[in-house]
Amino acid sequence: MTSLNFENVSVSYGEAVAVSSFSDTVRPGEWLCLIGPNGAGKSSLLRAAAGLVKHEGRILVDGTPLNLRSTRRRAALIAHVPQSPALPDDMTTFEYVLLGRNPFVGYFGQETKHDRTMVHQVLDRLCLEDFADRRLGSLSGGERQRIVIARALAQEAPIMLLDEPTSALDIGHQQQALELVDTLRREHGFTVVSAMHDLTLAGLYSDRLALLHHGHCVASGAADEVLRAETLSEFYGVAVSVHHEPDGTVVVIPRRTAPLA
Repeated sequence: MTSLNFENVSVSYGEAVAVSSFSDTVRPGEWLCLIGPNGAGKSSLLRAAAGLVKHEGRILVDGTPLNLRSTRRRAALIAHVPQSPALPDDMTTFEYVLLGRNPFVGYFGQETKHDRTMVHQVLDRLCLEDFADRRLGSLSGGERQRIVIARALAQEAPIMLLDEPTSALDIGHQQQALELVDTLRREHGFTVVSAMHDLTLAGLYSDRLALLHHGHCVASGAADEVLRAETLSEFYGVAVSVHHEPDGTVVVIPRRTAPLA
């Protein structure tokens, strides 16, 4: 089980500050979900943790700064599902998901029977076995997104970074993908950091929420502490009702601000 620490992490693009002095400790096996309006800094924070953008401050895995890890070791520690992945149209689904096993393959080696079995298991659990021989270019946006999630799961990295992992999925496949991530998290102790726009799903699956606004963390805690109508109105500029189910689920419901004609 692996922890992830952010210590005063800032990300800038030229003069524009995307993330400002973000600090948090994600405990081993915990699921932290980043929420906030567009441009709040969620994706930039995940990209910093994945080593895709430069940052100030420190990001540590089990107390060791990530920038001291080799690229190969970092890939074995962190799986990243980007918001808009680039997929090669001519590659098959199986071949693409098998790339998730690359951190465990030697420089002059090849995938083992275990690697291939792992890919088949992940495809089966995401109901993607029928797509194994399909070319990626022939798949819909939702199918391609599920395959990107499958590749990350096949990687078996102890830390998963999920950037809007269900944005192109219908409600059934949203639940299927998030349930699988949560099941594997509980079975294997994965640590998960995700960015999500669906606030109800964010609160339902994560242990904690961090609300970002203009790069700053303005609220953090359990769903019932962060998902408050007044908080969401202030930082999203929306009118919502927040309903609490008997099982603890927090449901965020948009409200019309003007009466129907």
